[in-house]
Amino acid sequence: MLADARLLWVVFMGPFLALLLFAIPAIAQTMPENASAERYGDGWKCDIGYRLMDENCAAIVVPENAYATNRNYGLGWECYHGFRKVDETACVAVVVPDGGFLDPSGERWRCLRGFLKVDDTCQEVVVPENAYLLNESAWACKRGFENIGDRCDAIAVPANGYLNGSRYGQPWSCERGFFDQDGLCEAVIIPEFAYFDDASYGEGWKCQRGYEVSGEGCEAINMPANAHLDRSGNRWECNRNFHKSKGQCVLNN
Repeated sequence: MLADARLLWVVFMGPFLALLLFAIPAIAQTMPENASAERYGDGWKCDIGYRLMDENCAAIVVPENAYATNRNYGLGWECYHGFRKVDETACVAVVVPDGGFLDPSGERWRCLRGFLKVDDTCQEVVVPENAYLLNESAWACKRGFENIGDRCDAIAVPANGYLNGSRYGQPWSCERGFFDQDGLCEAVIIPEFAYFDDASYGEGWKCQRGYEVSGEGCEAINMPANAHLDRSGNRWECNRNFHKSKGQCVLNN
């Protein structure tokens, strides 16, 4: 009976054991050295410090001036601060020119304030007299000076004028009571029955209410009957139910 039981076990379990014996070498052959089986599912991956090359796990070669990242992705190494990758095989020093500084990334450089990047150099920005640095690489003239080519010349402000601070157009304006005439600030001559007007247009004066401009002066308005001064106070218009006709106010029919 015992012999029969052993025979039956061999008959039924033999094929399974044979399959298992063939499978174990196959698994051992598909996973190379320096590799580990995936935690989930089938397959394997190279250990940290190794990369897949021709179905084998080859050791990562960390170049000079670099350090191992101990990660399964990427090159497996990074350059030290102040070095940059070249062809993903080496780390070369970042050469910072005079007037420059190493960028916080550690992989490039930038120019200091007052210097302009030109190719692989930082050239100093020449700031002329009576000027100041406007930003990292540009300059502007100080108040009271204007940009003439590559220098800052003093603005010629005429007597009775002042700097207006405008960035466009004429940089000066005339004081109150004066007007611009041929680059000079001439006094406004106010005629009798007029007052000073600082509007940017006109003569610099206006006639008082009840007077109108006549030549270079003001004369009283001669209003006809049935008329009144308009809102400006310097002209007249007919009352209601009247209309103007030949300098008079005629009743509407």
